Amino acid sequence: MFDSLRKKIGLTLSVNDPRWGRGSQNDNQDDKKPEGPPDLDELWRDLNQRLSRWFGGRGSNGGNGGGNGGSPDMRGAGIGAFAIGVVLLFLWLASGFFIVQEGQTAVVLTFGKYSYKTPTGINWRWPYPIQSHEIVNVSQFRTVEVGYRGNARNKQPKEALMLTDDENIIDIQFAVQYKVRDAEKWIFNNRDQEDMVKQVAESSIREVVGKAKMDFVLYEGREKIAADVMQLMQDILERYNAGVVITSIAMQGVQPPEQVQNAFDDAVKAGQDRERQKNEGQAYANEVIPKARGAAARLMQEADAYRSQVTDNAQGDASRFKQIVTEYQKAPAVTRDRMYLETMQQIFANTSKIMIDAKGNGNLLYLPLDKLISQVAAQETARSNAQPTAKPPAVVASDAQQDARQRETRSRDVRDVRDARDAREREVR
Repeated sequence: MFDSLRKKIGLTLSVNDPRWGRGSQNDNQDDKKPEGPPDLDELWRDLNQRLSRWFGGRGSNGGNGGGNGGSPDMRGAGIGAFAIGVVLLFLWLASGFFIVQEGQTAVVLTFGKYSYKTPTGINWRWPYPIQSHEIVNVSQFRTVEVGYRGNARNKQPKEALMLTDDENIIDIQFAVQYKVRDAEKWIFNNRDQEDMVKQVAESSIREVVGKAKMDFVLYEGREKIAADVMQLMQDILERYNAGVVITSIAMQGVQPPEQVQNAFDDAVKAGQDRERQKNEGQAYANEVIPKARGAAARLMQEADAYRSQVTDNAQGDASRFKQIVTEYQKAPAVTRDRMYLETMQQIFANTSKIMIDAKGNGNLLYLPLDKLISQVAAQETARSNAQPTAKPPAVVASDAQQDARQRETRSRDVRDVRDARDAREREVR
């Protein structure tokens, strides 16, 4: 700027200029060398004349003279100083312009105190030292790492190791993502903002993990732990007026310490074996129990059927006996004979012996030997082909009782028939 001003007013400050410190001389004197040191009064007068011509004024009368020793033009000097002051003032005011990019917010400070926030675009404030500004990126996702740096392998034991509720030590690495919500609070309410967020994250994870069991933290509770830490961090930051909103928490690694990793793996393997055996036992139980229940239901149905059969048979026998008693009371002899004949018919139908009356009249008798032989062969074949079937003890006992009752009934019938025959013989006599 000063170079351009110097060129416009035509001022030459080179000490090698032959006319340095001299006024305007004739052209034939341009090639002459100066005969002494430059005249400061002449230099000052020449500067004032040039400034006066540049701002529209008139120069002094000593333009073509020599060393008449005139005083400087104070009016021209004042005009020059004013021009320089105007330029400097313009540059100072122009330094108050600044640009705020998209997603950013500028906080304007007046003598170090908060004044206002500016939107995106070109803004102006009073230049320094009256006002200043700080630009904060409110759309950027900032990340704080706890328990590691860069990747999960680069662990920080002082941050990662923590106690659970059941007094076990676990190693946790996680990352917190957050955004600046209020630029004023972010700048003024806390000194070291990122370190503050990190300390809040570390204290929150220790509090949440300290209230949970180790198995819950290691396996099924990771999402629950992250959600609880996120909520607790947001509450603490709200109390601090940090102007921050937590967007997400990523659990990078949750495992026991390296010193007990082998023992922990053995315990995990034992737990897996226990679960496997438990599942196998449950599968076997699911297979056997339905079969046992089905067999029990079948036995219950068979028992009910047998009970119904025995009850019906008993009721039938009782009814038949009542009918026989009624008929016997009407005609005792006839009833005894009929019962005797029916019983003998049943007995002889199942025997292979033939009874012959030797006192007969000698008539020719027909013996059905072929039928007898075929009947005996059929009975033997049936006995050989019969497969023994296992019966429940209750069913076997019931069959034995039924056979005993049948034998008793048969004996009673035989006795009744014999008594009837004896009575008939006595009557004949």
